[in-house]
Amino acid sequence: MRYSTQTEHGRPIRLHDEADFIQLRLAGRIAADTLDFITPHVKAGVSTAELDKLCEDFMRAAGSIPATIDYHGYKHASCISVNHVVTHGIPSASKILKTGDIVNIDVTPKLNGWHGDSSRTYKVGAVSVLANRLVDTTHEAMMAGIAEVRPGATLGDIGAAIEAIARAAGFSSVRDFCGHGTGEVFHAPPQVLHYGRRGTGIVLEPGMIFTIEPMFNTGGHQVKVLPDGWTTVTKDHSLSAQFEHTVAVTETGVEIFTLPSSGVAG
Repeated sequence: MRYSTQTEHGRPIRLHDEADFIQLRLAGRIAADTLDFITPHVKAGVSTAELDKLCEDFMRAAGSIPATIDYHGYKHASCISVNHVVTHGIPSASKILKTGDIVNIDVTPKLNGWHGDSSRTYKVGAVSVLANRLVDTTHEAMMAGIAEVRPGATLGDIGAAIEAIARAAGFSSVRDFCGHGTGEVFHAPPQVLHYGRRGTGIVLEPGMIFTIEPMFNTGGHQVKVLPDGWTTVTKDHSLSAQFEHTVAVTETGVEIFTLPSSGVAG
């Protein structure tokens, strides 16, 4: 294994090779296919537990295992976060989707020891103008952050690009959660903040692999974790949306491992 000469809080940052990229492409394909598969099932009247079971069955049928099951005691194959839930929403038979909801589904299939981590926010039927703009802007910001990835750029460049879009739209970028290095380890250095200053932070090198997963709120950026230890909500009960891709720094730019089969960055 190769590591960068840079460290994050004393932790080494792994540099991956083409053989590793091949494994991430396989795991990432299952993640993308899972989110494609679940799309028509995200509709009014369906429980988040039903969606979780469908995701689990699909990931297992594809030869992978859901990495979230038994991760620090978590018991589900996905995180499903509705409306003001920012992240780590626990699937429940009693949580029934209704028209107008926005729903983030986050999956991480693990294949041959490698993690493909991705999420999308879905619109349940006709949503409000504000919710529609929030979802579309969050996706735009994720793609803007990804567009910054190239050798010699910095993590601060990614965060600054994302935060600029949030501010321009009148939204806030969550600060308590961030993207992360991944690969054979689910969560590894470096941390990828969704705010920041250009030219600061870790300098990107070919072989670095991490997620970019902005969370935007229509209100303030403050969040709180509920007593279950997982579910995180906006403090002001405002709407929240998130998108996530797993990417790599290549010799010439960036590769998205969790790109849908359509080639359109969902």
